[in-house]
Amino acid sequence: MNALVPLPVLLPLLATGFGLTLGIRFPRGQRIVSVVVLSAVLALSVTLLIAADTGGPLAVHLGDFAPPLGITLVADRLSALMLTVSSAVTLCVLVYSLGQGMADRDDRTPIAVFHPAYLVLVSGVSCIFLAGDLVNLYVGFEIMLVSSFVLLTLGGTASRLRAGSTYVVVSLISSMIFFTAVALTYAAAGTVNFAQLALRLAELPVGVRTLLEAALLTVFAVKAAVFPLAAWLPDSYPTAPAPVTAVFAGLLTKVGVYCMLRTETLLFPGNRLGHLLLAAALASLLVGVLGAVAQTDLKRLLSFVLISHIGYMVFGIGLGTRDGIGGAIVYVVHHITVQTALFLVAGLIERRAGTTELTRVGGLARAAPALAVLFFLPALNLAGIPPMSGFIGKLQLLRAGVATADGWSYTLVAAASLTSLITLYVMAKVWNLAFWRTAPPEEPARGTVLEERDTHDDCGDETGDVHREAGGDRDRDADRDRDRERERERERERERERSRGRPAGQAVTATLFGRTITTTTDRLPATMTWATAALVLLSLAYTVLGDPFTSLTDRAAAELLERSPYIEAVLGR
Repeated sequence: MNALVPLPVLLPLLATGFGLTLGIRFPRGQRIVSVVVLSAVLALSVTLLIAADTGGPLAVHLGDFAPPLGITLVADRLSALMLTVSSAVTLCVLVYSLGQGMADRDDRTPIAVFHPAYLVLVSGVSCIFLAGDLVNLYVGFEIMLVSSFVLLTLGGTASRLRAGSTYVVVSLISSMIFFTAVALTYAAAGTVNFAQLALRLAELPVGVRTLLEAALLTVFAVKAAVFPLAAWLPDSYPTAPAPVTAVFAGLLTKVGVYCMLRTETLLFPGNRLGHLLLAAALASLLVGVLGAVAQTDLKRLLSFVLISHIGYMVFGIGLGTRDGIGGAIVYVVHHITVQTALFLVAGLIERRAGTTELTRVGGLARAAPALAVLFFLPALNLAGIPPMSGFIGKLQLLRAGVATADGWSYTLVAAASLTSLITLYVMAKVWNLAFWRTAPPEEPARGTVLEERDTHDDCGDETGDVHREAGGDRDRDADRDRDRERERERERERERERSRGRPAGQAVTATLFGRTITTTTDRLPATMTWATAALVLLSLAYTVLGDPFTSLTDRAAAELLERSPYIEAVLGR
């Protein structure tokens, strides 16, 4: 069973090379490879979760080199659970992107880069979850950074390049801090292996341990978008297309939370910086949700809600108790699924109405009842309405705060309760504006052309939402060159329009290659809808299977705090 541990990292990388060989000549083959590989990763993740839960942590030393020389990968309850949830989410998002016709649809792109970049991203995330040492953890973050920049900036529009540049600058600064922290840790302890560090860090002076802990927490707080290190997120994610934004907001921020859980329990037990974490959780909860209240664009609103709800997870980590850690794990798993589903719903709204600006959308409850249900269920879940999984996670965190019984914990309990109420208000606001009220008079009718396009443009989705007009022989090089030149000129003109502002009724949707949807549609693509519905059903499954789910997270929390199963699995003691 240990031999299966590296496969969630290696399979996507191998598929990346195979996908690049297929390129744009065989796009369907490339899509099939991606779906098959991610399905296999999901199956492997479930297998590892069952094995880790029944038999304890699984560890493998690549190349059969023992620590501290070799690369160690470990699958315990927490890492296997995170790997399973992330695999399910990334598979659903990939299917969604295929339904939207967003993957590798631009003949100006020299290679088909969406699928390879997406698979590299999955490999990097898997590497982080399974990493058994700081160097491998650092490598996983760098793999994730490279692929993230490619996905954020596909299409090369000015807004995406600007947002992607901000993301990269922030990520590079955090990577420099991370690299410095790894070097300092090795200099102080003589190893970067987690199991060995768990034994050696306790022998270091308190000041040295605190410095190393603070450096690592800073890095992970940037990755997780913990206030005040979250200013980059609302401007970086909303410019990307819905599938990219969904997987980034739903999953990648939780990678930072996972690293905080791992290091605070395994490497730095005792919670010396617990009050600092609680202060950051308090600020994230309140600042994030108040920022969401002020937003009228659905994607930016959800981005601020994301920052706010990261505070719940940091709250549990800051408490450091078994109930607190268990509640944080419940909330991480719940939030990955629900937040991803809501961003996919935002993409469906954008496809249906041509925009996510709430002041220009209305009447969707009557016009698109299925879309209304897909928003309504995860919105209630995010707000923590009983008996949904959001309520289960929040209740466990609140109980842990009350049990701790000090000033900080009581303050966080009050702030978490207030944030939940304001989140409900924010979700009700979105419902009233986009779904419940009548459509605004400036909203374009279904099928209305929002922007003139070249008739040879090939940006339509696979379900026929955007149609190409007949005419022209695209096999002829001369005609194709003229088409491309006209499209480049139109793209430059659209960028000039965006810089001058856009009147009501015109909208720019975030397609993968920076183009715009030319018509709104009455009929949503079935693949997109079913992929979103699958994530909504997964979030509801946490409620239906509430007792087994919380029992698993409680066992994961106990294993984290006990530490010895992890150390023994790696070092063989």
